[in-house]
Amino acid sequence: MPSKVYFTRTLTPEKVVELYRALGISLPGKVAVKLHSGEEGNQNFLGPDFWKPMMKAVSGTVVECNTAYEGSRNTTKKHLTTLEKHGWSKQFRVDLLDAQGPDMVLDIPDGHKIHKNYVGKDMANYDSMLVLSHFKGHPMGGFGGALKQLSIGCASGYGKAYIHGAGDPAQIWTADHDSFLESMADAASSVVKYFHGNMAFVNVMKNLSVDCDCCAVAEDPCMADIGMMASLDPIAIDQACLDMVYASKDPGRDHLIERIESRHGVHTVEAAAQLGFGSREYELVEL
Repeated sequence: MPSKVYFTRTLTPEKVVELYRALGISLPGKVAVKLHSGEEGNQNFLGPDFWKPMMKAVSGTVVECNTAYEGSRNTTKKHLTTLEKHGWSKQFRVDLLDAQGPDMVLDIPDGHKIHKNYVGKDMANYDSMLVLSHFKGHPMGGFGGALKQLSIGCASGYGKAYIHGAGDPAQIWTADHDSFLESMADAASSVVKYFHGNMAFVNVMKNLSVDCDCCAVAEDPCMADIGMMASLDPIAIDQACLDMVYASKDPGRDHLIERIESRHGVHTVEAAAQLGFGSREYELVEL
C-alpha cells in the first residue's frame, strides 16, 4: 500500500499543525521534537517562531545533538550558547541529547554498511518523536530531509563521524560516497525501529537553498518556496519532496537538482527503501 503524504502550498505555522492533525496520530508520552537549530551565521533555517504552534500542540521538547565539524555547535558549551542565541531555549524546553556521554548504541543487524548507530543517550528519555525537517540541498548528501534528520541529526558527535565514515570515523570526509549515503539509511532505520512507529514527519519546502542549515556561509535560496508535507513514512515524504522539485517549472530548480544529482542524493532514499522501514510509493493528499 502506498504511504499517505499530506501536502499544502500554504506556508504558515498554523498550517503545520493542520498537516500534523491530518495524520490521525497522537504521539504518546514524552515527545522529542527533532529539528535543525541552525549553524550560527546561517540565514535559511526555520526558527522558533515558525515551529511554535506545532511545539505547543505536542507539548514537545526540542532535541538536538552536537556536530562533528568545527563551528558553533561542535561542543556542548558552544551548542548550548547557539541554542540560546537562536531563541530555542528561550521559548521551549531543549535537550542536547549527547551533552554528556556515554552514547546510546542502537543495533542495525541488517544494515548495508554499518551495524551500530551512536545516538545521544538522552534519547532514552522519550516515548515518541516528531521530526520537523527543513527540506533543502546539502553539500554532501545532495539534499536534507526526514532521513537526514533521523540519521545524522539524531547521531551524537561521534556517531555523525561514524556514519560519514561508513563505520570508520577516521574517514569522516574521505569514505566511499555511496557507502556514506547507505550508512545514513542504516542509521535512520535504527531510530525508526527504536520508537516502534511512534513517529511523525513534517517537511517544509521553504528557503530552498542548495546548502544545508549546517552551513555558516550558505547560498541564498535558488527557487521559490513550494509548500509543506506531513507523513508517517520518512521515505515517502522525502521521495515526494524530490518529486516536487523535479516537477517544478521554477528556473532555479536546475541548480538544486544539480546539487542533488552530483551527490547521488536519491541513493539514500533507495537504500532506505531496501531496508523496508517505509516506501517510495505514496499517495499525495492536498489540503
